[in-house]
Amino acid sequence: MNTLERIKIIEASCKQVGRGVFFSTLIIVASFLPVFLLEGQEGKLFGPLAWTKTFILAIDAILAVTLTPVLISFFVRGKLRPDDHNPFTSFLERAYRPLLDWCIRWRKTTLGINIVALLISIPLIISLGTEFMPPLDEGTILFMPVTMPDVSNAQIKQLLQLQDKIIKSVPEVENVLGKAGRANTATDNSPISMVETIILLKPQSEWRKGLKKEDIVNQLNAKLQIPGVVNGWTQPIINRINMLSTGIRTDVGLKVYGQNLDTIFALSGKMKQAMQDVKGVKDLYVDPITGGKFLDIQVNKEAIGRYGLSVDDVNEIVESALGGMTVTPTVEGRRRFSVNVRLAQDYRSSLDAIKRTLVQTPNNGPVPLSSVADIQISDGPAMIQSENALLRGTVLFNVRDRDLGSTVKEAQDKLNTLVKTLPKGYFIEWSGQYENLIRAEHTLKMIMPVVLLIIFGCLYFAFHSIREAFFSLISIPFALIGGAYIVYFFGVHLSVAVAVGFIALFGIAVETGIVMVIYLNDAMLQLIALKGNSSETITKEDLRHFVMDGAIKRLRPKLMTVCVALFGLVPVLWSTGTGSDVMRPIVLPMIGGVLTSSTHILLVTPLIFLMVKEYELRKYGKLDIKKH
Repeated sequence: MNTLERIKIIEASCKQVGRGVFFSTLIIVASFLPVFLLEGQEGKLFGPLAWTKTFILAIDAILAVTLTPVLISFFVRGKLRPDDHNPFTSFLERAYRPLLDWCIRWRKTTLGINIVALLISIPLIISLGTEFMPPLDEGTILFMPVTMPDVSNAQIKQLLQLQDKIIKSVPEVENVLGKAGRANTATDNSPISMVETIILLKPQSEWRKGLKKEDIVNQLNAKLQIPGVVNGWTQPIINRINMLSTGIRTDVGLKVYGQNLDTIFALSGKMKQAMQDVKGVKDLYVDPITGGKFLDIQVNKEAIGRYGLSVDDVNEIVESALGGMTVTPTVEGRRRFSVNVRLAQDYRSSLDAIKRTLVQTPNNGPVPLSSVADIQISDGPAMIQSENALLRGTVLFNVRDRDLGSTVKEAQDKLNTLVKTLPKGYFIEWSGQYENLIRAEHTLKMIMPVVLLIIFGCLYFAFHSIREAFFSLISIPFALIGGAYIVYFFGVHLSVAVAVGFIALFGIAVETGIVMVIYLNDAMLQLIALKGNSSETITKEDLRHFVMDGAIKRLRPKLMTVCVALFGLVPVLWSTGTGSDVMRPIVLPMIGGVLTSSTHILLVTPLIFLMVKEYELRKYGKLDIKKH
């Protein structure tokens, strides 16, 4: 073979697979369309993954039809050995041929096994729990208890010290640091009744044998049962993300909107009571929006008239004695500071002390504040929360020992009756991670039909046949069976991460299916060139023989693709570092799906192709094969 003949063969081979590679790339990019449209934290997390894979595929497709043929022309030369001279390939073909022959002879049994496997996978998928994202182990625990809104500074300090001491008594705890209230910033609206304690754990190798992080949380929760305190357990990063994205500091929040805080609080309490027995609901409490204590000072106008005082005189005393008043600035270098003065702590720390605050009168000397004002402690809202110009209360809870979707579904069922009896102008809304889950599901359900339509169009342009495009598309669910089985047996909940894994698998399955059909069509062209395109010259045995030859040609590249995918993905199953909790749900459907999609494409796709060609030969008297 001279150089010109060799280059012509390389050119013909590139033309044979070029169309398939191009449309396969388009299909994989189209299959990632739902990931591109994800919003919020799921979009930020998986968007870069989809863009990276898309650009890699685009460059890969360009190199496959440009650089690869050139490199082949340079390096593949000399005496070439056919596939059957390779002992490993020969062994694989000897094992594959009888298996494919059995599937073609027992076609009803083969299709029946596929249909049964598909039918079994449907209830398995339906029975899986749902969650927004798999929980990421941050290695640190955030303890967020909430106590009564009228707690004093001294009481919360005492409580904080007690809790930290109890937490540190657990052997697995390295350090513990708690804070009450908020920093001097408007972006953190934590009341003083809310404690945030960060618990740093020792390395897992130093834990007691067989202990898991969940066990440590359960032990701490059992030890920290203090009257008047509702415990909350989460992790620092996910807690901040939840608070920033939804305003909810737990996994799930039930927002109650209305016009009156007392009514909202009462309704929230009823809803909390209704959800007490729901399995999976932990750390359940009503965000305190009432129960705050306020110092109420009402000026007695009749009394101040007797003493010759004005309302402003009394207010000025109250302001300077309790709140503080600027009396002078101080200059230190180039900086200026205001100097505020007020009564010392001992003279304003109790109601009696405040009542004894002296007010100077023009003619009667100093008199106590209680003689010119009515002073008392009155109840009021601890914190006023509003959203969209409506007052809002919240029932908060975390989800543990159960998936998020079914837990919220059961809670919704229990609240159905109560929701129907809400007063006019009052309504509820679910928020937190459940809000994110619903948003992601809505996006995926809305865009998937469009994606399927685009993929069908790509398949049509690849094959120039509606029939072949249709059969390639409907075979995809069969190829994804393995993904469903492995996700079920590993006990992974359905989440956005699992959906991304299935989307990636979807593209791989379609791509390999297209290349298989291209090889089978090439085998049909060889048959037509040998025997002509007529039912009088082509027999069923000829069709079967050439379909098997075309499928066997695809065996080695298909197995190479599967091995590369598995070698890259399987190590993730045993990874234990940070981020492995999210990667595992992505990888699981891809591993299971690659195995079953390969089996399906190697054994069932040739069978379906053969049945279609037999139908064409029987109905039209010839094969419908288009040259690409």
